[in-house]
Order: sequence, then structure tokens, then C-alpha cells
Amino acid sequence: MRLTAKGQVAIPAHIRRKMGFLPGTEIEFVMSGTDVILRQRRSGSVPGRKLVSAMRARATVKMSTDQIMRLTRAD
Repeated sequence: MRLTAKGQVAIPAHIRRKMGFLPGTEIEFVMSGTDVILRQRRSGSVPGRKLVSAMRARATVKMSTDQIMRLTRAD
């Protein structure tokens, strides 16, 4: 396997299948001594998850689902 000029490398298909890496899968590189480990990104480190968690239950206006749907539909 060879690193491209852009720093890219192809993950062999049999490894992608075994690891369940599909297009769009978030992966990360972890350094361990002189080794680099490729693994699926842990759910806690997905971008935006902290933001959504912090915003949860912060609404100041109480609306039913039907009211919200009426606002979002163009009649």
C-alpha cells in the first residue's frame, strides 16, 4: 500500500467489510507509540453531538407537534 501525494491511502475492501466501514463512516487515527491505529470514531466524539446535547430541552416556547407542523408547511 502506498501513500498518495495528498496523504491518502485506500483501505482494502476486505478490511472495510470486516470493520463495517461504509461510505460516510467517521473514522479516526490514534497514535500508539510508533504505530498508528485506524478505528471507527466513538459516538461521543462525533462532531455536533455535544452541541445537540447542550441544546436539548432548552426551548422556551411550548408547542405541540401539530403546531410545529402547521408552521413548517406552506398551505
